[in-house]
Formats: sequence, structure tokens, C-alpha cells
Amino acid sequence: MNREEAWSLLNEYNKSEQLIKHALSVEGVMRYFSKLYNEDEEKWGVVGLLHDLDYDMYPDEHCLKSREIMEERGIAEEYIRAVQSHGYGLVVDIKPESNMEKVLYTIDELTGLISAAAIMRPSKSILDLELKSVKKKYNSKGFAAGVNREVIEDGAKMINMPLEEVIKHTILGMRYIAEEIGLKGNL
Repeated sequence: MNREEAWSLLNEYNKSEQLIKHALSVEGVMRYFSKLYNEDEEKWGVVGLLHDLDYDMYPDEHCLKSREIMEERGIAEEYIRAVQSHGYGLVVDIKPESNMEKVLYTIDELTGLISAAAIMRPSKSILDLELKSVKKKYNSKGFAAGVNREVIEDGAKMINMPLEEVIKHTILGMRYIAEEIGLKGNL
């Protein structure tokens, strides 16, 4: 599956601008991490883009309906499994195994927290957001309270990377697509 096909499929099942921006954020971060792991950037990006494919239309069947939709389109099992595994322990029991799956599991929630931290800045930008600011927000339980920090921390252990490094790389990945995700701000 290529990015153009993934983009079309994402937009067929998602009408929420916020979910589209989140998908773009996760795609960008997955592409960034694929380079760190010396893996297939296109594949990782497509998985990031499609990870919440079913969420807008089928929130009660999240990660389950995606399989059905993707199978109907003849999408490879590797992509389907990766998309489903990001819901491990929350909505499915498919444990992330490959590097791609583990990174997706780790950074999905984190992109939301980082987006919220960027929006709170006077610049409203990810481009001047630093690790220190995100860590402060991360440790404040009332900030982005819906973000499951346990998932992020478990994911960081899965990929054997300190939490600070995961946050730093996620910020860097999001910077590449700041304009597309509405976080270029007023810099």
C-alpha cells in the first residue's frame, strides 16, 4: 500500500479534522523513527497514517473494525497487525512485536500530549518546543489527562529507549510536518 492509497482510505473513514491531524502527526513521527531503525519509511508512514482508521466511524470497535476494512481492501497482514497492535492492553490483546509495532504503540498517545503542549506555548508552535517543557507537562497529571502515560512508558521500555529520548525524537518527528498538523504557530 502506498501513501496516496492510505490517504484516500483515511479520508473515506475519517471526517474529523482533529483525527486527520493526529494521523498526520503519527505518520510523521513513524517516518522519523523508521530512519532511526533503518527500516522502510513508506511502510512505517502508511501504518502511522492508518492507525486510527476506524476510530471516527466506529469508536466502540476501535482496532477491530480496522481489520475488517483493511482485509476488504486486500491490505497486507503486516499493516493490519501493526494497526491493531497499537491498541494492545486497551482494546485488543495483540502485543506489539516488530520495531514498527512497538514504536507505533509508544508514540501514538505521546503525539497528543506534545500537540497539547505546543498549543499552550505563546508561539503555538512545535518548532520552539523543547524536551524540558514537555517533561514538565508530562509530569503534571492534570495536563492532557486523557493521555495514557502508562502506555507511553511501557512502550519506551519495549523499544528500549529512555522516555526522554522518546519524547525528544517524537518532537523532532513532528517538527518536519509542523505546517500540515497546524503546529507551525506564529514563528
